[in-house]
Amino acid sequence: MMRISTAWMYQQSVNTMLNQQSELAQTQNEVSTGLAINVASDNPVGAAQVVGLNHILAENTTYTSNNSSATTRLSTETSTLSSVSNLLSSVNDIALGAINSAMSSSDLSNMATELTQYRDQLVQLANTTDANGQALFAGTSSTTTPFVMDSNTGAVTYAGNDQQSFTAIGSGLKVANGDPGSSIFMNLPAGNGSFVASAGSGNTGTLVVGANSVTDASAWSAATASGPINDTITFGANGAYTVTDANGNPVTDSSGNPITGTYTDGGSISFDGTSIAMSGTPAAGDTVTVQSDTASNTQDVFTTLNNMIAALQSGGSTASINNTLNRQLESLNTAMDSVSTTQVAVGSRMDTLQQQSSSDADLNVTYQSALSDVQNVDMATAISNLSLQSTALQASQQVFAKVQGTSLFDYLQS
Repeated sequence: MMRISTAWMYQQSVNTMLNQQSELAQTQNEVSTGLAINVASDNPVGAAQVVGLNHILAENTTYTSNNSSATTRLSTETSTLSSVSNLLSSVNDIALGAINSAMSSSDLSNMATELTQYRDQLVQLANTTDANGQALFAGTSSTTTPFVMDSNTGAVTYAGNDQQSFTAIGSGLKVANGDPGSSIFMNLPAGNGSFVASAGSGNTGTLVVGANSVTDASAWSAATASGPINDTITFGANGAYTVTDANGNPVTDSSGNPITGTYTDGGSISFDGTSIAMSGTPAAGDTVTVQSDTASNTQDVFTTLNNMIAALQSGGSTASINNTLNRQLESLNTAMDSVSTTQVAVGSRMDTLQQQSSSDADLNVTYQSALSDVQNVDMATAISNLSLQSTALQASQQVFAKVQGTSLFDYLQS
């Protein structure tokens, strides 16, 4: 027969109550915090999962914040480019009005003043900053004012760089949050994008070079296969003309015959796949140069406006002014195309940001749900356990109180 000592019985009762108190305290902590894991020892495997999920959520929060910042910045760029597009359209209307209407010197001067205001406004738009004061069109040199204008000459120089800045919006996913101003406003092809046809500065007739383009891509490719062209159309008496290259040699057709002809007012001259419309009457000796667009044959949009302003203020002949304005309108159209292309690219990036934002929101819900499953307590179960454990502890305490008060004399008296 096993003998049970009073001390052992007391110790067992105390141990039972201490264990119950510990379990009750842990359940109370779970109910008060709402967490099933308050320290790593509660559930080592679950605690590791919590650390990993919190890391993922923090990373996702960073990507969401980056997405929001990039969206705000690109929205500002979209608005700015829209303003630039509207401004260049107004400049186009003024130049066309000067060409197509009979204007007095006073009218031309007023137009020049208006274009000057547009040029200054364009510089301001090109120097637009985002909500953080960083330049939109400075490349990665966003703390620099990218476009600097000489107040005396109106010439504008670019102080930014040609690089594009990016924002990380997901694991391995980056989106450009801006565009270098050099590609939008500065390094633009002169002329129609393929070549520039310009009336000679020393012309004395009334010849005006109008619209021109490549009409035969195959012939143009053949003519420029060995390098860019630099040809000159030279007029003789009664509109007769010849075409020579940069070395003064005759330019020939596909049959090897020198290109010659007779121009009439309102007609065009075509060779090497090009078509050059003209109006007016050339004097003997007048020339028109035809030069390929090359990397060195570029013109920024600010120079385009300055050339228009200078032509309107020149007091020169109608033919001279119109020739200048026609060439600058070609450059202006190239600038407008550049702005339009950038607008499309920015719109595509904003679509990407919107899609990623939706994906981030969905992922955040998924990660939060997974974290809740691991970390959060089932409140209904915890409260039920709390009630049961509290009742059990109270019962243990009452039993111990009765056992503690029992003695041999109580047995003898019974």
